[in-house]
Amino acid sequence: MSYWDEFVWGGAWLYHATGNSSYLQLATTPGIARHAGAFWGGPDYGVLSWDNKLAGAQVLLSRLRLFLSPGYPSEEILRTFHNQTSIVMCSYLPVFTSFNRTKGGLIQLNHRRPQPLQYVVNAAFLAMLYSDYLEAADTPRWYCGPNFYSTEVLCDFAKTKIDYILGKNPRKMSYIVGFSNHYPKHVHHRGASIPKNKIKYNCKGGWKWRDTSKPNPNTLVGAMAAGPDKHDGFHDVRTNYNYTEPTLAGNADLVAALVALSGDRTTGIDKNTIFSSVPPMFPTPPPPPAPWKP
Repeated sequence: MSYWDEFVWGGAWLYHATGNSSYLQLATTPGIARHAGAFWGGPDYGVLSWDNKLAGAQVLLSRLRLFLSPGYPSEEILRTFHNQTSIVMCSYLPVFTSFNRTKGGLIQLNHRRPQPLQYVVNAAFLAMLYSDYLEAADTPRWYCGPNFYSTEVLCDFAKTKIDYILGKNPRKMSYIVGFSNHYPKHVHHRGASIPKNKIKYNCKGGWKWRDTSKPNPNTLVGAMAAGPDKHDGFHDVRTNYNYTEPTLAGNADLVAALVALSGDRTTGIDKNTIFSSVPPMFPTPPPPPAPWKP
């Protein structure tokens, strides 16, 4: 992706943080949204990742429309983002075929490319977040085509994906290091694979530890591996980072998803706190209609 999605993402967050309407204007500029890919599909549409923030920005701006209804002049593009967020949520559901799934039920958001789990936990997080927003807005259902779906199906989607990652999969393997008795022992990580022996190694000095078949001497507790392949298979080999590499982006996404799934959902969203920096809105009235002529 290019940097256009960062404009939408950054503008949305800066508006929430500062209340400065110029940031909202930036985030809702149709030309920027178009360059960011908001008006076309493509295989990675709706897939939040380190390289594509659009889906996350659309959820963030949808909550602005749901709770504050800014109105003119941003209403048109906010409505577009809101509608597209609803479509993205529909695409996550197993009743649709926007994305393939493994036999074990793992959604293939990166279209069978390597390192799938970071994309999966992002989708789980967005699904839970959007579900919470709809519940807080007293609209616990949304349209997918002609049918209404309960927000509970989004919760089920998120839960089943996290369950898969924690061990409810054909290999009965937890992809979180240190969780359960069966987890990756050869994660692709210098700190985990180089023994603590008070010897300093240069960049290439650690390669002998990378290339050994011995389990990591240090347990990288909480790290999420890159994940299985399209057949639910997994090779616990340190040199094959497509299976065993943990990433900062992936683990941040995992924490977000786990937090979103925690609790009993009775507290709900605090609509005042999340907009504490946004001043009261007095939308600019739309321009008057052109003079009527018979």
